[in-house]
Amino acid sequence: MPVQRRPHPALLAFVAAALVALGCVSVPEEDTGAPARPAPTTARTTGPAGEDPDGTDTPEEFAADIGDATRVAEEYWKKQFSDSGIDFRPVKRVIPYEEEGEVECGGQPLGLNNAAYCSAGDFIAYDVNWAFGAFRQIGDAFIFYLLGHEYAHAIQLRLRIQKEFTIEQELQADCMAGAYIGDTERKGHLKLDEGDLDELAAGLEAVGDDPGQPWFAEGAHGSAEQRTDAFDNGYRRSLDPCGVS
Repeated sequence: MPVQRRPHPALLAFVAAALVALGCVSVPEEDTGAPARPAPTTARTTGPAGEDPDGTDTPEEFAADIGDATRVAEEYWKKQFSDSGIDFRPVKRVIPYEEEGEVECGGQPLGLNNAAYCSAGDFIAYDVNWAFGAFRQIGDAFIFYLLGHEYAHAIQLRLRIQKEFTIEQELQADCMAGAYIGDTERKGHLKLDEGDLDELAAGLEAVGDDPGQPWFAEGAHGSAEQRTDAFDNGYRRSLDPCGVS
């Protein structure tokens, strides 16, 4: 069933703040980390600036989009694996949290304003209040990008893809997120509103690594041009340019 999408405002400053906060945690040992305690299941009902909800982007809609994005990602990668004759194992959990340190990855507490894939325990975790604020300001396209990027890290682990440098791992995840969104849209399972891709592209342009940062630095994600190109290549050309094998 197609996932219907809604018009939303374009606030590029918040796009930048949201996308730059995305974290990617990779712990080599699996099944050794778990949530410190049960995570919340609902988001707060105020936006990042404290404004009241406008009645269109509600916590219920946010929760539904998180569920849709997770389901679509699982279906997408399950088919990719099946077509290659590989057994697929979905990510075990997608965990919302509200407090710093509420969820740990291999003993490392996850902070606020963040989303991450944790290979220890095989889960994706996200600050629910931060993600809900981004959802209200950017729109639900952001939720599909967020889940797509972090799910890509889970796929890298399953395919035993380990790049030498962080930047290679991150740009590949951006490409894979683009492929997941583009392929799903082309099959009619996802409908993008006019401006959705422009907003995501503007966000990626705004959060490239600082000029002069060594490309080989730990934690490097790529320049604005590199990140935008990686996502765009995946979106338009599927997984072919992503180097997934």
